[in-house]
Amino acid sequence: MARRHDPERRQRIIDAAIRVVADRGIAGLSHRSAAAEADVPLGSTTYHFKTLDDLMVAALRQANERFARSVAAREALRDPGTDLAAELAALGGEWFTGDRTGLEVEYELYLAALRRPALRPVADEWGRAFADCLTGRTDPVTARALVALVDGICLQVLLTGTPYDEGYAREVLARVIP
Repeated sequence: MARRHDPERRQRIIDAAIRVVADRGIAGLSHRSAAAEADVPLGSTTYHFKTLDDLMVAALRQANERFARSVAAREALRDPGTDLAAELAALGGEWFTGDRTGLEVEYELYLAALRRPALRPVADEWGRAFADCLTGRTDPVTARALVALVDGICLQVLLTGTPYDEGYAREVLARVIP
């Protein structure tokens, strides 16, 4: 059934793009595959997203927002009375609890910025926002180092398929915190 007024169509296309990346990887994402997954005409994807990079930017931004909400919800990260290394390690544990698909998709889109310059500012938004959250607890340089370390630990777990080791993460994060 054709929809004349479909205010949710853009969002459905973004959600579909994320599902395509989850199922087929970045290489499987196209306007056509997103349209098919969202069950919309191909013209709808090109109307809302002129280029494939535009669609990837929207998908990465949505993935970033999901992780930003998890950081914002963890109030202990801002509490000077808590162990920052332990809180960051626990946050990583939260991300790896259950299905890793969301985390894999986010990192796949994040790493696509290596070859797609249009994605770089959005990839950088996540790291900067996470570091900004941590600057209430430490200096800006250490905050950026902690974000880089969390990213590195997450990538290693995803790439090797090993279980996330919260104790290890806590130990190495504590070594960076003055």
